Amino acid sequence: MFYDFLRGHVEALLFAAGEPLSKKRIADILQTETETIERLIALLEEDYRSKNRGLCIRHVAGGYQLVTKPDFDNLIRQLISQQELKLSSAAMETLAIVAFKQPVTRSEMEAIRGVKVDGVVNTLLETGLICEAGRKDSIGKPILYGTTELFLTTFGFNSLEELPPLPEDLSVLQSVED
Repeated sequence: MFYDFLRGHVEALLFAAGEPLSKKRIADILQTETETIERLIALLEEDYRSKNRGLCIRHVAGGYQLVTKPDFDNLIRQLISQQELKLSSAAMETLAIVAFKQPVTRSEMEAIRGVKVDGVVNTLLETGLICEAGRKDSIGKPILYGTTELFLTTFGFNSLEELPPLPEDLSVLQSVED
């Protein structure tokens, strides 16, 4: 292939970025067409599948990311010495509300959860899983919140459309809680 020499370039960009890169961004950096990038990524994916390699390319958050293969999860956990971020059930509930109802205000989150969410929202903002998404056009102009690309990456979604659908009959949720 004429552009095969760019395969290493794409691999280097994915490795150095650490975060997902879109085809367009890679193409812009390498000054080539997105179709060429698609082919090069397919070749890299084939390389990683066909050889005993420790890496793979993951499609996430509208782009591509070079990651460790799931087979090596335990090995990597041994390497990591720092404590990973663990979210409380209150934080996970609030994060789910933001993900499914965004953009959403604090008062709307509180109406759904039935408790104050100030501390939890601050924690989610600090972790970078949610962000301010504007102001609601109502009295007081409350802040609207939405999820971030870090949310998509952390939970392995390419886009919000991949979130599972909410049950039409919410009584199903109440019976699970009882």
